[in-house]
Amino acid sequence: MSTEEHRKEAPSSVRCMIITVSDTRNEETDKSGQLMKRLLEENGYVIADYKIVKDEYARIQSLIRTASESPSIEAVLLNGGTGIALRDTTYEAVRDVLDKEMPGFGEIFRYLSFAEDIGPAAILSRAVAGVCGNTAVFSMPGSSGAVKLAMTHIVIPELRHVMREIYKDRKG
Repeated sequence: MSTEEHRKEAPSSVRCMIITVSDTRNEETDKSGQLMKRLLEENGYVIADYKIVKDEYARIQSLIRTASESPSIEAVLLNGGTGIALRDTTYEAVRDVLDKEMPGFGEIFRYLSFAEDIGPAAILSRAVAGVCGNTAVFSMPGSSGAVKLAMTHIVIPELRHVMREIYKDRKG
C-alpha cells in the first residue's frame, strides 16, 4: 500500500495535548504554545489539553504517561527544553518514556533547520519523536521559528498518517 493510500485511511482529526516546557513562560508569554494551538486548529486537529511545566524530568515523564493512558489524548506535542544546557531535560525525559522512537523526526527537523534557517547551529537541536503506548509524541525546540518549522513541514502533514500506523494494530 502506498503512502497516499495510508493517508486516505488515516483519521480525519487527532486529539492533541500541547506541553510547553519552560521555567519562565506563562500562558500570556507562551508564543510557541499558542502557535502550536493555532496551527493545529487551522488544520482540523483538536486541542484536548494544554499545559506549561517547568523543565523537570519526572514531571515531563509523568505528563506524557498520564496522557498516554487517557482516551481523550492521541498525540502529545512538546516544545522547549531540548537544548544542551544542564537544565534542559526534555529530550531525556521524552526519549526514556518512548516505547518506539521515530528517529526520522529529529533527523528531518535538523536537516530543515540547517537548510532553511539556522545553518550548522542545527546540531544543537535535540528534537525527538516516537510512540508511548498508543500515543504519538513529538518534542521540538521552544522557539517560535522551530515550532513553525516542525509543525508546518513535519507534524501537521504526517500526524494523521502516524496515528493510522499506531491504530492499525488495534484492528482485528
